[in-house]
Amino acid sequence: MAQKKKKAVKDPNNSIIAQNKKARHNYNIVDTYEAGIVLLGTEVKSLRDGGASITEGFCQVTNGEMWLENINIAEYGYGTWTNHAARRRRKLLLHRSEIAKLDQKLRESGYTVVPLKLYFSKGRAKVEIALATGKREYDKRQALRERQDNLEATRAMRYRQMR
Repeated sequence: MAQKKKKAVKDPNNSIIAQNKKARHNYNIVDTYEAGIVLLGTEVKSLRDGGASITEGFCQVTNGEMWLENINIAEYGYGTWTNHAARRRRKLLLHRSEIAKLDQKLRESGYTVVPLKLYFSKGRAKVEIALATGKREYDKRQALRERQDNLEATRAMRYRQMR
């Protein structure tokens, strides 16, 4: 007897808040990590409203702790004098071994840690960060050219199948 497949129900607690699409264009992604993020109450409320931008963000290690810098979480609209600063440093929650590994790579030249996406997972705010190296200009052009060629090939295949 065949089993029925369960229909995937979209969980409102698992939703993407912000993505850094430029990061995949500007960097070669070496490794990715999921990290918790320490937030204030008004920051969480603002994230639930969708007010965040991580395109200019980066991470750095200070005193054995990973910090997320230069991301913008908009001030909460209904907040009062307890509202948070929009561009403050935010601590990331990673295992000590992961922080040590990232710190060692950051000390080498050419590596950086950038945020890829900010999302909720089981009601908790998470950030996906990536250890990355910068792409050269010709690498970016070549990647765009390959993407364009693939799109044209799939269009041609689709057109051939329709005939």
